[in-house]
Amino acid sequence: MRAPAKINVYLGVGKPRPDGFHPLETVYQAVSLYDDVTVTSADEWSVTTVVDVPHVDGSSVPDDETNIAIRAGKALAAHHRLDDRAAAIEVRKSIPVAGGMAGGSADAAATLVALDRLWNLDTSDDELLALAAGLGSDVPFALVGGTATGTGRGEVVTRVEDNGAWWWVVVFDDEGLSTPSVYGAYDLLEGGGHDYRIRPQMLEAMRTPHRGVEIMVHLYNDLEDAAFSLRPELQTVAEVALECGAVYSLMSGSGPTILALADGADDARAIAGRLAERGYERTTVVHGPVAGAHVVAYS
Repeated sequence: MRAPAKINVYLGVGKPRPDGFHPLETVYQAVSLYDDVTVTSADEWSVTTVVDVPHVDGSSVPDDETNIAIRAGKALAAHHRLDDRAAAIEVRKSIPVAGGMAGGSADAAATLVALDRLWNLDTSDDELLALAAGLGSDVPFALVGGTATGTGRGEVVTRVEDNGAWWWVVVFDDEGLSTPSVYGAYDLLEGGGHDYRIRPQMLEAMRTPHRGVEIMVHLYNDLEDAAFSLRPELQTVAEVALECGAVYSLMSGSGPTILALADGADDARAIAGRLAERGYERTTVVHGPVAGAHVVAYS
């Protein structure tokens, strides 16, 4: 299976709920940066992470049963009361770890679908989404893909018609950023959150054929200031991206990955080249929206 990275083209964060989670309103977009997951029936659960791209450091990914891919597999087996089933899971990562692009969530979503296919379980879409929501806020979207709104903690996903062609330069960071630390900084800066909502004009604009640059006025991330307060150099990256020709720069999720919006594929490649000249060589060009978790056939 292959599952895409996500970005948040809009992210509004509300005041913490009694359970400690922040309510969110977000617009997700799946982009063409993927993790590949291969599953094989086995006598016991195991996970192996393979990294062969320079922008990913897999050293912090657990190889025991705390790994979200194993948790996903166990949740699916438990749902079908298959206590005797287990699998060996191989995750080939291209999505950065702790980069705000939901790589772990992509792995969980791919594992759910892969094992469902491997074991011929015919789990319904609604059941898969419910299992995904129990694993993490971004996992349901990794199943759905495309462009979608997310509410609750982000786990209540509704597809959005998006007829746009979006091109981004993804600027990777050498060091991950803890999501809880960013939310903690956000609470300090905002005094516990504020009112937020997705602009209806944004969703309406997405329905008509467009280039992402044509609706950039709606792009927003509530967590940027908090992340920049913890890591001021990230704000510098965002500013340099604009100097290199990006029409807009945006942090992905809770960071630290910075996204540079380009006016088409050629423009994106040119921006990446200028960023490399400025010393930011760990970049890639992606487009969106793309499909959620799906089968990959290798020849």
